Amino acid sequence: MQPCRGTILWVDDEIELLHPHLLLLRQHGYTVDTSTSGEDAIELVQQRSYDLIFLDEMMIGMTGLETLEVLKEIAPHIPIVMVTKNEAETLMEEAIGRKIDDYLTKPVNPTQILAACKKFVEARRITGQRLTQEYLHGFYTINRRLQEPLTWYDWLDIYLKLITWSMHIEQHPELGLQETLAAQWRECNAAFGTFIEDAYAHWVQNPTGDDVPTLSPFVLDRFVLPRLSPERPLVFILIDCLRLDQWLTIEELLHPYYVIERNYACSILPTATMYARNAIFAGLFPLQIRQYYPQWWNETDDEQSQNAYERQLLEAYLQRRRIELPGGISYVKIIDPAFGRKVEQELGRYLRHRLIAIVVNAVDMIVHSRSEVPILREIVPNEAAYRALTRSWFQHSNLFSILRTLATTDPKPIIIITTDHGSIRCLRPLKAYGDRETTTNLRYKLGRNVRAETDRGVVRLRDPQQWQLPRSSVVTTMLIAKEDYYFVYPTDYHYYAQRYRDSFQHGGISLEEMIVPVAILEPRP
Repeated sequence: MQPCRGTILWVDDEIELLHPHLLLLRQHGYTVDTSTSGEDAIELVQQRSYDLIFLDEMMIGMTGLETLEVLKEIAPHIPIVMVTKNEAETLMEEAIGRKIDDYLTKPVNPTQILAACKKFVEARRITGQRLTQEYLHGFYTINRRLQEPLTWYDWLDIYLKLITWSMHIEQHPELGLQETLAAQWRECNAAFGTFIEDAYAHWVQNPTGDDVPTLSPFVLDRFVLPRLSPERPLVFILIDCLRLDQWLTIEELLHPYYVIERNYACSILPTATMYARNAIFAGLFPLQIRQYYPQWWNETDDEQSQNAYERQLLEAYLQRRRIELPGGISYVKIIDPAFGRKVEQELGRYLRHRLIAIVVNAVDMIVHSRSEVPILREIVPNEAAYRALTRSWFQHSNLFSILRTLATTDPKPIIIITTDHGSIRCLRPLKAYGDRETTTNLRYKLGRNVRAETDRGVVRLRDPQQWQLPRSSVVTTMLIAKEDYYFVYPTDYHYYAQRYRDSFQHGGISLEEMIVPVAILEPRP
């Protein structure tokens, strides 16, 4: 005896004429109840749960539309398929307005009935089976690729596949694939860390090579400069600490307004705001910024002062590239909703310039707040919830309102959206040793002879200048964490290890921190 595929209620005042359809459904493993009136159907739905309801439109007593309205009130989760002889467009519109899930016109044939059942009753099971098959095939393919020499572009492909699996599998927790996928993430990040340790010095010393990704100092060169035009504004938006998977959830909301071309870049190391964001606006590596513009380089732990000169660095970049823009540039940093509303209201004033740079700190603030506020950690227990929270923020943000307005502005601006770095969920603490001058970031340490308790999960740079990073003295050393490790000092080690365990951090080497989106948005006609 085959297992029950689902429970169906068929409501029709001439149910006896439907015997062949009912028999067909039962033969295919469905349990089918019947009702000859809307009143009886409502009573049945109040008594038991159904996976699908077929509802006749023309019945004696309560009509199908009247019954539909009541059923949607008492059981809005049950899909309802209207079955009718009436092909009038007004009836279809009324049924859709009352939240009908599908619409079949009599006489219905067996194929239509079975298709509706598979769509509404078995779609999740069928999708889950297909997802399991595809993921297991992809799992073995990635494992095999990890044994081969890989390039940046191979890693980009692997990262995109991992994100895709993650976003699909989170919709099907019943498949039990979460632990397997989490283990594969860890394995890939371990291999990626080794790859970066071997390749990164070559990248920063030969940044224009064919095998080198677009590093932070070259984002403006590649994506912004070629699109500057005297005819239309260019709006360059940098959302601080935005992961690629978070961008994908935002991108979905923008498709009705923009044609989107997605590109990718690589955040420089350390993947921290002070280094990566300054590098983007300056078009220079951190070592070069300190050499050429020491007045704009600040190595304190205060994040506000570390990035206080982005406008000046951007203007200096344009001067070096001999780019003259009438009226100069607009630069805006949105750090709270009130100022975001002000920017939205004064958008026309900013658009008088040909280049408008906007920095949005909201996602980075979510990351830091989650580490400190217990209720946020409960709301965002994992990456799936982090993506959902990012989407919710964006839907209700001033940034989304600004982008919707820009889509209808004349002349239509071109929009470029990117980020300085992503973040990773940190789960494994490492003891780090250094003096009081050592930086406090959990994913990297810069100071005099800093060291970690073990070399596992750590890159130790005895000469940071090899990676185009400034050093304050000959004994300055940098530690950068790989995978999901984070640094904790020995003093009160257990307290701080527990406090920051399972927090999202940035500054280190991981797929989530280093591979970032660069999206080109063209307003739809």
